[in-house]
Formats: sequence, C-alpha cells, structure tokens
Amino acid sequence: MNSNLMEEDAILTTSAAARMLGVATSTVQLWMESGAIESWKTPGGHRRTRESHIRALMTKVSGQAAPLERRAPPTPTDPEFLPHPDPGYPVPEDEALRLAALAATRLVDSAPEERFDRIARLASKVTGSPIALICMLTARRQWFKARVGMPAQQTPREWAFCTHAILQEGPFIVEDALSDARFSGNPLVLAEPHMRFYAGVPLRDRSGLAMGTLCVIDREPRKLRASELQALMDLAAIAASEIEGSAEG
Repeated sequence: MNSNLMEEDAILTTSAAARMLGVATSTVQLWMESGAIESWKTPGGHRRTRESHIRALMTKVSGQAAPLERRAPPTPTDPEFLPHPDPGYPVPEDEALRLAALAATRLVDSAPEERFDRIARLASKVTGSPIALICMLTARRQWFKARVGMPAQQTPREWAFCTHAILQEGPFIVEDALSDARFSGNPLVLAEPHMRFYAGVPLRDRSGLAMGTLCVIDREPRKLRASELQALMDLAAIAASEIEGSAEG
C-alpha cells in the first residue's frame, strides 16, 4: 500500500468507529468480535480498526460514503460541561465531546420524571438491589436523574464508580469494593451508603458517547445472575433511548 495512503488511513478506537457509523460502541464491539469489521487487539486488549474499513462498510450499507460523524453539539460555556484541567479521575478520550452531548440533553438538574424513575425502580427490583440509580456525569458531579434507596441527589465526580463504568464497552461490575484497591478508600464505601457491590451499564447515545450509567448497588458483596445482568442491560438500553430523545427534543 502506498505510504501516503497508510498515513491517511487513521487507526480508530471502537468509540471513534461507532461515531462514524452512528451506532452504539457496544454494537461496533460485537461487529469487530464477529469479524464483520476487520480489527485487531492492542496489547492492552482494546479493539482497533482502520478508517478505510469503516468507510468501506458505510459504502456497502448506504451505497455512498457518509459523513465522518454527526455534527457535534455546540460547545457549552458552563464549566460543569467543560473538561476539568486536572480531574483526579479517569476520563474517556472523547470527554469534551461527551460533556457537550450531555449538556445538549438538558437533563442535568432537571425535575424528576416518571419515565426515568420507573426504570430505576425496575432495575432495583429485577436485580434485588436496595439502590438503583440513573447517573449523569458532568465534569464535577455524578448527578442522579432517578434514584431508589439513595437519599443524596449527587456526589463529587471523584467518588463515582460510574466514572470507571463509562470507560468500558459493556457492564462494569465490582463484587466487593473493600477488596478493590480502586475503591476501598472511597467515601461511599467507608460511609453511607456503605457500598460493597456495584454493577453499572453505560448509557450511550447513538454516537457511542456515554452520558452516564444505569447502576445498581448493594451493601453486601455479591454477584449478579446472568438473567439479572441481562435485565439490567435491557433497562439501560431503554434509559439510553429516553436520554437520546431528550437531546433530540
């Protein structure tokens, strides 16, 4: 292959490929794993592909090349939706775009809504968890759009297990927080609500950007059964659709 073409054929993460295709990152991950999208794994276990592979798929599906990605939302001016210069917590590669998309939903600090409250109640019930949350992650806070069993409306972003969850392609599960060096000193573990178990599913828009999570929490170490995890993922897909509708509205 011509060296100039090689230089122009960018290497893409699963999230970047998802934005080009206009689908969820988890969908691209499945396509890569199945071989529908040519890809390879990095030494760290992350999937990568070439931009040419994605454009070829787009052309195959639509019959013509599509735009690189959907038009980015306007850049917010509120510091809450601008990347923190020294966050003290892990952030996605596309944090600036993620925060802008979150701002565009206009859901942070909005009033309670039954459509979201119902999802949190069902997540609590189907997993047998005393706490269930729909969490939205700004640069400064994890704010709960819906909550069951959690008196607080928000916590600092630095405390958020969900910050780690949105870095994952699929569910993020901590079976015993006290035994996990990342969380054993977390204020949410050492004090109320005394978290021990956490399971969170990223809530992604159609570009693959994670607005937050649907998560369940318990005060005892535990695991989820396969049926419970599937129910949580199904409810997360519904919550993500509701969030997407808010952004489009």
